[in-house]
Amino acid sequence: MKIDNCDIANSLYSSGLVLKIGLFKFNIYSPLNTLAESIEILYKDYQYSDYVSMTGFVDFHVVIKQVNPLTSMFSKQAQFFLDGLSPFNALPIQHAPAIIEWGMNWCVSSQINTHLIIHAAVIEKNGFAVVMPAPPGSGKSTLTAALIQEGWRLLSDELTLIRLDNYQVSPFPRPVSLKNQSIDIIKNRYPDVVFGPISSDTAKGNVCHIRPPTLSVKNQHIECPVAWIVFPKYQSEIRTQFTKFSKAEALMSVAKNSFNYNVLGEAGFKTLTKVIDKADCYQFKYSNLDEAVQIFAQLESPQ
Repeated sequence: MKIDNCDIANSLYSSGLVLKIGLFKFNIYSPLNTLAESIEILYKDYQYSDYVSMTGFVDFHVVIKQVNPLTSMFSKQAQFFLDGLSPFNALPIQHAPAIIEWGMNWCVSSQINTHLIIHAAVIEKNGFAVVMPAPPGSGKSTLTAALIQEGWRLLSDELTLIRLDNYQVSPFPRPVSLKNQSIDIIKNRYPDVVFGPISSDTAKGNVCHIRPPTLSVKNQHIECPVAWIVFPKYQSEIRTQFTKFSKAEALMSVAKNSFNYNVLGEAGFKTLTKVIDKADCYQFKYSNLDEAVQIFAQLESPQ
């Protein structure tokens, strides 16, 4: 059931708003107007309902609320809770739109072991996925934001979920996070992109999220195999380099970027080796976004 946008705020601070994202359902409770505004903008195309109207199982019950309203001398603070417990410190209340996105990432990356979970963006075209593992500051999200405007389907900006039985990617498409200069780069390059509110002066600087393409949300139930693993790295004024990467080194790098590789043990090793064995692996260094988009356009799907 999908309720009207005008009811999102009421659902958030009454029984909770249930969002279906990929395999998971989040019941979100919050009395914060900034969060309601952000969800109305960024999650327009998703399935949602109020908690009392939904049927079936909810995976995560989360709360974002103001804390210590009387003792906070300098600013109002908001905090994220899962089942009554908070994994993070409170942050200024204006950061609530970023807090919910970081919190939902944490829910899946720390609680789910039905999939191998890699800290990587993942996109798809013609039925095959590109996995892009990279640490913060590598230009991964900027590249992802550009490519999904160029016809690639967003499967996830942050978490690649690989099934343990058939080794395919389960989509978890969410708003793409952009920071600092990347916000203006994407805004100027793609003026039709829908931006959520900016969270200014966070630990990561200015943070903003963009709405996923409607088709990516509509097709979030469609899984696909991995054809390429690309390790992106943005470096100012560098010549574009797209070079083969050994499968052994790729396996070690992806394992280091996995949240639960060690927890899964043999199943994690088997899943990762199966994926690496069938994928072409590359290192990718770039400074020019036009050239980056062209490189990805030239990837040929497996026969």
